[in-house]
Amino acid sequence: MTDLIKKTILTGLGIASLTKEKAEKLVKDLIKEGEVSEGEGSKLVKELLEKMEDNKKAMEKKIEKTVCDVLKKLNIPSRKDIIGLNSKIEKLEKKLSNEKE
Repeated sequence: MTDLIKKTILTGLGIASLTKEKAEKLVKDLIKEGEVSEGEGSKLVKELLEKMEDNKKAMEKKIEKTVCDVLKKLNIPSRKDIIGLNSKIEKLEKKLSNEKE
């Protein structure tokens, strides 16, 4: 199968919105049209789904980074910051409690 067909599929569908069902239907249509063999079709579905998963993970990382950057700009403490502060508060409370005794 040519790379042109793969690139056309990925570009035309938008890999982020590709589902297993869409990929399988698309490949079945390509098989019916004689563009790919059944063996190539199975391989193509697998490749498309792998690319979709890779793109999904990359997109999640970008979104997470963007959210963290926005929180920093807004000076909003992260969960890690809050956990650290809670730990310090607990230590101070124990210290005060020990000093009172």
